[in-house]
Amino acid sequence: MRIFKRFFICSLFAFSPTILFSQGLSNSHHDFSGASWSGNEACRPCHTPHNANMEVPGSPLWNHQLTNASFQVYASSTLNSSPGQPTGNSKLCLSCHDGTVSVENYNGNTNGTYYTTFGNLTTDLRHNHPISFAYNSALASIDNGLHDPSSTPSGLGSTIEEDLLQEGRVECTSCHDVHIGRNTQGCIGCHNIHSGNMTTTTLSLWKSNEDSALCLTCHNK
Repeated sequence: MRIFKRFFICSLFAFSPTILFSQGLSNSHHDFSGASWSGNEACRPCHTPHNANMEVPGSPLWNHQLTNASFQVYASSTLNSSPGQPTGNSKLCLSCHDGTVSVENYNGNTNGTYYTTFGNLTTDLRHNHPISFAYNSALASIDNGLHDPSSTPSGLGSTIEEDLLQEGRVECTSCHDVHIGRNTQGCIGCHNIHSGNMTTTTLSLWKSNEDSALCLTCHNK
């Protein structure tokens, strides 16, 4: 699975900014090197090479406090799957993005006071894209609105299944590249300072969603 492999490879070099920055961390949403609370550490808020938190199976040398929240998950009469409580990479993401755990709570610290504001999804996920559900050929066969992930190209080099799923599940990292390397414009790479809107090309996505290109990778509409 391409996402997991990239995520894990980056984490192996958690204290080598040159190597990790070559993966695209610099100037990304997750480049914390300039934050006062990070001690200018680029990688330590998420990763550690020793004594990592492995509560979530397959965690990439995780160093951040995990969320213990109970989430309201997406449900719809038109949904042919049953999302459960967040798993895998999604639980790692939500350990900052559900607003219950301080961004500063890493490396054993649990007393942080700085919480995510931009990108705070809260514990109510009913109005966001469903996550933590199996997306496979069987689901595609009963849902005419989905491409078969085992054979449909992702546009990233292989299939949807290989490049965008984690153990056959849709997770946050199915759409979002946590080490995005496309933003070379600083703040305006993601924010339109005149209208307050965000662009469709650089907001931590694996590829541009111009004309819904990312959405249409999986959705057959």
